[in-house]
Amino acid sequence: MYHNQDNLQLSEGLEASDLAHLIDTTVTVDEYKSKMGSDEDVCVLTFKIQGKDPARDLVSFIEKSYDWVLDADASSGELDDGSYLVFVEIDREANMIENMLTMFEDLEPLTEIPIDQWRIKNINPRQEADASAESLANMIPTSPSEYRNRRRQMTDDIDKLKLAAGVKINTQAPNNEYTESLRRAAGIR
Repeated sequence: MYHNQDNLQLSEGLEASDLAHLIDTTVTVDEYKSKMGSDEDVCVLTFKIQGKDPARDLVSFIEKSYDWVLDADASSGELDDGSYLVFVEIDREANMIENMLTMFEDLEPLTEIPIDQWRIKNINPRQEADASAESLANMIPTSPSEYRNRRRQMTDDIDKLKLAAGVKINTQAPNNEYTESLRRAAGIR
């Protein structure tokens, strides 16, 4: 339980409503890079929560509750408003939407946020939806190939806009010492 005035932790485990009014109802998807694998294989969910101790408690709860979570971690520093970010990495697979919805339902007793009040925000492309299976399935790629296809489609759409605007389309990396070293390291010539 947390004391509102100075956020001191008063008990060891999380109890009902311990995270009430501390967590933002908007969760971003794929805003940050995965540290557990490639972005096409791993989806990163980001929660925003007030206070370092509540962030640690949320991380602990998520890591202990779900075997499908690859990693959960809190930001090392606080944001300007005193909040922290909690990053949750999960495999990009067919049942990830179902797993996410289970997590939002399981968080309700701790946060007092019913599932219909969660908002999921995808950064690229910019979309926002409610936490329903249909909305999330339309917004979040659930396989590496779907992720690649959506990214490729976005690149194609941007190129079409550039062409229509008369802007030169250059989707190749420049030839310089740095990009050449990357090509050699990747075995690309």
